[in-house]
Amino acid sequence: MPLAATLFDMDGLLIDSEILWHKAEVEIFGALGIPFETIDARKTKGAYVDEVVKYWRSIYPWTGPTNEEVVRSLLSRVGELVRTEGRLLPGAERTIALCAERGPIALASSTPKPLIVALLDHFGLRERFASIHSADVEPFGKPHPGVFLSAAAALGVDPTKCLVFEDSPAGTLAGKAGRMTVVAVPVQEDRDNPAIALADLVLNSLEDLDPAWLDERFSSRPS
Repeated sequence: MPLAATLFDMDGLLIDSEILWHKAEVEIFGALGIPFETIDARKTKGAYVDEVVKYWRSIYPWTGPTNEEVVRSLLSRVGELVRTEGRLLPGAERTIALCAERGPIALASSTPKPLIVALLDHFGLRERFASIHSADVEPFGKPHPGVFLSAAAALGVDPTKCLVFEDSPAGTLAGKAGRMTVVAVPVQEDRDNPAIALADLVLNSLEDLDPAWLDERFSSRPS
């Protein structure tokens, strides 16, 4: 069955923001008494920010700010860091353009939507996407496929006709759980994760995406 639409993750795939999320977590959680050396972003990669806060509080309970206040602090700090230090990852704009030539594209991220919109605006990418979705409003986050299924529905495309670009193991699982074709672009530390092996294509970088691979899978090809 030919593909008809593309769904993109954001953090760590299009924007080099995973390291900035980690930096914000070290700052915010460190101030709450969590030892810096224990804050491993890979343990919570792809999860809702409120799940990340609940996870660390369950291990290192703190007094003072509520979970909601910590979430707001993290989102604010990540926004600041991306605006001052963030960059688009190599091949991001090219891949968006290639996929947009072949069908509608949507963004489906675990990041809360206001921050998604702010970061896309910062990089001039917001208008490239037909719809924008956050797992923050779904009953379950990745690896549940909910946010990808919502994005497919918004585009009016059957999930089995959707291509997903992801960088995380949880996101790769979510795409496959939604019966979608998945391209994984993991960081080196995640390449041996069993979930990444489920992807239909694994790339070292979005720069390595071959347009011919897309042509073989989409019904409409650029003229």
